[in-house]
Amino acid sequence: MSESLQAVRGMNDVLPREIAAWQHLERVLCGLLQDYGYEELRVPVVEHTELFKRSIGEYTDIVEKEMYTFNDSGGDSLTLRPEATAGIARAAISNGLLRGARLKLWTAGAMFRHERPQAGRFRQFHQFSVEAIGFAGPDVDAELIALCARLWRRLGVSRVRLVLNSLGTSAARGQYRAALQAYFQSHEAALDADSRRRLHGNPLRILDSKNPAMRALVEGAPVLTDYLDSESRAHFESLRAMLDALAIPYTINPRLVRGLDYYSRTVFEWITDALGAQDAVCSGGRYDGLIAQLGGEATPAVGFALGIERVVELIRQAGTAAAAPAPAVYVIASGAQAEARALQLAEQLREAMPGQGVQMNLGGGNFKAQFRRADRSGACLALILGDAELARGVAALKPLRREAGQSECALAELPGRVGKMLEEESWTST
Repeated sequence: MSESLQAVRGMNDVLPREIAAWQHLERVLCGLLQDYGYEELRVPVVEHTELFKRSIGEYTDIVEKEMYTFNDSGGDSLTLRPEATAGIARAAISNGLLRGARLKLWTAGAMFRHERPQAGRFRQFHQFSVEAIGFAGPDVDAELIALCARLWRRLGVSRVRLVLNSLGTSAARGQYRAALQAYFQSHEAALDADSRRRLHGNPLRILDSKNPAMRALVEGAPVLTDYLDSESRAHFESLRAMLDALAIPYTINPRLVRGLDYYSRTVFEWITDALGAQDAVCSGGRYDGLIAQLGGEATPAVGFALGIERVVELIRQAGTAAAAPAPAVYVIASGAQAEARALQLAEQLREAMPGQGVQMNLGGGNFKAQFRRADRSGACLALILGDAELARGVAALKPLRREAGQSECALAELPGRVGKMLEEESWTST
């Protein structure tokens, strides 16, 4: 016997018993995004590799180590998207969506990074990416953060907290970069191999080091907020005042730089203590220079990415996901003619009761086995049809969620009778 194939390491199946929390998150967040005026945009899973090198940055872990990159048959270097913001910016440019427009967009789907799989970190993972393009002021930063805060409340997730920082403009970061480079050069002997490589390319990435041996050195580095330009400082103070007015608590972390080079001014993370080492569940900030960097008109923008797997785990821990809906009716049939007629009746009920759920017993079985399946389905009513009932033009109906006998109903009157019985049972499929 040949060995059975397994899923690719770090790329996981989402099983039916797990899907309710995923669908709950998707329903709640899609509804919120509509309420806040965001429209869905779908972008390709594969993009030209150059897009990510120019946007994320060549000295980031993502570009240096983690991207799934390949040459297609035409010789083009292509990459499975490691994140969605660059693709959305590219789509806005290549589809002519800018031209002074103010866009509020979102997309969702799979992202790919060749990382070491561990709890909360996968090689194929899923994100919601939410972007506001063409907005320069701190009010949209505050609105995006408020949207997230509302999302946690609606999901019943409480073990999250907000962390903020400002990266300033590229000019301010240039001054900070020089100070940071001088500091780390004076301690070069203490740098690990990754940090030495980044020292001359992008020393801000050293602040992202996860090496415990580097912690004290990083803590002693210059602080970016000391180098902020006056406009960025005013932007950040306005944002903080708006969050205070909205009663959204936060802490400021001057070491928060985010792992992508396109960020400027506001950066933020929602973090948790419930997922072990993978503490960030939603991260974002401003990327005012990205669109110009990719060849479009200079356009301010801000957004965030939410990790679906991590938020789903928080929902699971909180126990706030609604269970998968049960069918309203389970159709039981025995006998060749009865089974054929039952299929027709099930379709008639689905037409008459959209959204209620009608499940047909398939694959045969005696009445006892079919009743067990009906009970396990969670259905409210069983519709029972045998050849004897069919000959008399009736079907039997039996409530399954309470002790009650079964009654008969003419086949022609079934949709109305079933609907009335469901009302009496106070049944809902959601």
